[in-house]
Amino acid sequence: MRTRSQSCNLHRQQQQAPPAFVEPFNLEEPIENPAPPVVTMDDNRTMASNLLWKAPTEGYEDAIVVPEIIADNFELKHGLLTLVQNKQFFGHDKEDPHAHIRYFNKITSTMKFPNVPSTSVKLMLFPFSLEGAARIWLEKEPPRSILTWDDLVSKFINKFFPPSKTTNLQNEITRFQQRFDETFYEA
Repeated sequence: MRTRSQSCNLHRQQQQAPPAFVEPFNLEEPIENPAPPVVTMDDNRTMASNLLWKAPTEGYEDAIVVPEIIADNFELKHGLLTLVQNKQFFGHDKEDPHAHIRYFNKITSTMKFPNVPSTSVKLMLFPFSLEGAARIWLEKEPPRSILTWDDLVSKFINKFFPPSKTTNLQNEITRFQQRFDETFYEA
């Protein structure tokens, strides 16, 4: 009588395929067809030419172009990155992009690096001050489209405080009316 495990093992052995027969290869025999067969892909490229293709490397450049820094031993300290990341801009409607730029300028003005323009430091650090929708905005900007600090500030302000928002706020101010039954403070 067989146990259940023995029955299962016997069953598995019966299901396994027989070993494949491999003919011995003789290196001394001449090769009849030295050229490998040409296999073509669906778009008529050969396998050999297909292997020569490389993954695209274009399109991975950042939007911000930081000018080359010629100073020796220049590096951004971790503490400065932490200061910038402590008050990130997310791109919410209630956030003030002007206040973010002022705060960012205040932080970056505290550090001076010999032979390094402050605008280069600002361009390097600014992406670390963004998160959420603001980071997505910067990532969607065309590669190498922001060349100066002024370009960056202009695009940032136009995106997160567009002229239409300014117009709406001006209209709100000009249409302000105080009712007869309320004080100016209440209005």
